[in-house]
Amino acid sequence: MTTITDNGRGGRRMPAWLTRVARVLTAVELTIGVAALVLIFALVLVQAAQRYLPIDGWPWSGELARFCLVWLTFVLAGVLVTNDSHIAIEMIDLVPGDLVRRVVRVVSCLIVALIGVALCAEAWELWQTQDMLKSPAMRMPMSWLYGISMIGFVSVVVRSLIAAVDYAVHGVPEPTYDDLATHEMPTA
Repeated sequence: MTTITDNGRGGRRMPAWLTRVARVLTAVELTIGVAALVLIFALVLVQAAQRYLPIDGWPWSGELARFCLVWLTFVLAGVLVTNDSHIAIEMIDLVPGDLVRRVVRVVSCLIVALIGVALCAEAWELWQTQDMLKSPAMRMPMSWLYGISMIGFVSVVVRSLIAAVDYAVHGVPEPTYDDLATHEMPTA
């Protein structure tokens, strides 16, 4: 049985199972992102404290903070696609006529998915070939950096394709008052 539920995006509707899967994936990705952000915060505080304490510093703390920033960025990219918060040209939403808006949104989602596929392929290649390289301070295999980033790239591809199908089938929601308020034309 496939029921249709509102996913909170201007009356657009998705199957209930797809909405549940998206929520679970979003929760997992946000958990990884929050953990990376908390770890970055803690590591930066440790680095600041090390400067003023008479102890030897931990050189791996800065390296891990940089890796966490990379993971945070890529793992949450799929969430941005689902929430329609990624980089987009929103002026097309103000164009009258559903067909133009629909075509532009579908094409843009397919382009994002295509770029995500290219990033997945490159991350896969780096993940397979960079295991022999180790990070300078932590001695972490560099393949881990690319493997965790690949989670975000796969998420971007899947979520972009779902969004493209959603726009193609259900259309683009009409701009809300908030959308129109941010795009006011200057008066002469």
